[in-house]
Amino acid sequence: MEYCVEFSHIEKAFPGVRALKDISFSVRGGRVTSLLGENGAGKSTLLKILSGDLRQDEGKLIINGEEKRFHNPKNAIDAGVSVIYQERQLMPLMTVMENIFLEDLPKTKAGFIKRGELKKKAQEIIDKFGLPIDPEEKVGHLSVAYQQMVEIMKAYRRDSMIIAFDEPTASLTDTEVSILFNLIRQLKEEGKVIFYVSHRLAEIFQITDDIVVLKDGALVGVAQTSEMNDESLIKMMVGRDIGDTYANLVRNDHVGDVLLEVRNLETDVVHDVSFSVHSGEVLGFAGLVGSGRTEVVRAIFGADPIKSGTILLKGQEVSFKTPHDAIEAGIALCPEDRKEQGLVLGRSIKDNISIPVLDSVSDGLFLNKKREAELVEASVKEYSIRTPTIEKIAAELSGGNQQKVILGRWTSREINIDVLILDEPTKGIDVGTKAEIYQRICNYAREGKAVIFISSELTEVLNVSDRIIVMHNGHITGIKSRDEATEENIMALAMLD
Repeated sequence: MEYCVEFSHIEKAFPGVRALKDISFSVRGGRVTSLLGENGAGKSTLLKILSGDLRQDEGKLIINGEEKRFHNPKNAIDAGVSVIYQERQLMPLMTVMENIFLEDLPKTKAGFIKRGELKKKAQEIIDKFGLPIDPEEKVGHLSVAYQQMVEIMKAYRRDSMIIAFDEPTASLTDTEVSILFNLIRQLKEEGKVIFYVSHRLAEIFQITDDIVVLKDGALVGVAQTSEMNDESLIKMMVGRDIGDTYANLVRNDHVGDVLLEVRNLETDVVHDVSFSVHSGEVLGFAGLVGSGRTEVVRAIFGADPIKSGTILLKGQEVSFKTPHDAIEAGIALCPEDRKEQGLVLGRSIKDNISIPVLDSVSDGLFLNKKREAELVEASVKEYSIRTPTIEKIAAELSGGNQQKVILGRWTSREINIDVLILDEPTKGIDVGTKAEIYQRICNYAREGKAVIFISSELTEVLNVSDRIIVMHNGHITGIKSRDEATEENIMALAMLD
């Protein structure tokens, strides 16, 4: 049987926002269909209707010729639909094997879990993925990348006929991406319907057969991937030609004095790390997952304890016990995990952006709400955050717009930051906004700030950074200037034993 999914005249509205406008298209099994569009285009809303997280206001969802109207995610799962969201939906205090088989744990007649059988089944799936994960390890102890792979293994275990991947590679290494793509090809051969959402265009051309483009909640068009190229696809998505993203960057041409210096940094994860970053410089960090990039900046920021070593800011030795100490000294961190570490999801956009600058928008003991609103509105406008109001709750935003809120917080005009640390700042960001963020990073450097830029996208690191530090297994294995760096020599250093 050939599986088929049809969206017929789908409409969905939220207060102040018409999220989907008369969406109609169909996809069939045995092909990988990409959903593309800028942040807020409606991709995630459409997937949430498919998964039962949301119900459409108008229109029909038709699966294999039969209309479906899911009332909750369990309805969708029971009907053979699995959606893997970019925001993980795992139980961190439970083991890997318990998370993989959460809805179908093998039990005795007395209701006890058959742990031996559970471990064996989970290990078979882990081995198929080729990952060094202990099935009895608690998910909360895993790296972000491995947590994402556990999420994918959950969907694989269900043997669903329809599987949607929403930004599945945002935290994965090239090796893990290769494993995922081989799995997707296998699912495709089995005739399953595969939806794939990603802002990484190279992946779209590598893994998909068809492309569906959304913009502002409306369907722009449907095309075969083989008929498109980078330029035509970007123009279709953003409505304009953004040219050569990296070649068009206006960079800083003057690097000043050292702003931040790290000497012989030691933590539980990183060892003997020493480097400096200058005023006006973008210092990139490259390396595979687990190399220690994030752990270095978290230690500098006061988020993780330091065993030994010295940190100097503007030539003066500093020691930050908490992130608040670092912020007071002029260091900001946009963290890798926006959901767990970057946002107060239950609070508004306004609250999230204004958190670090409440003192500067207050008159004595009282908050100046007008000044606060003006500051936040300026950030919303600068980053094109899709929202009807600054009072919208952060949890209700798309992943990309959540990322923009964090960037808006640390680059607002009221905050006095000398060292800006950006850990995966473009994760979940659409291609048009990525180009704007790259230019803003260069602008921060032109303002005399020191920028530390971490990204799993090697092309970004190579083209945005002035210098690149490469890490492996908690150590620095090399430093290259932008002129010296190539994908080959950076990867060689990243895999150095």
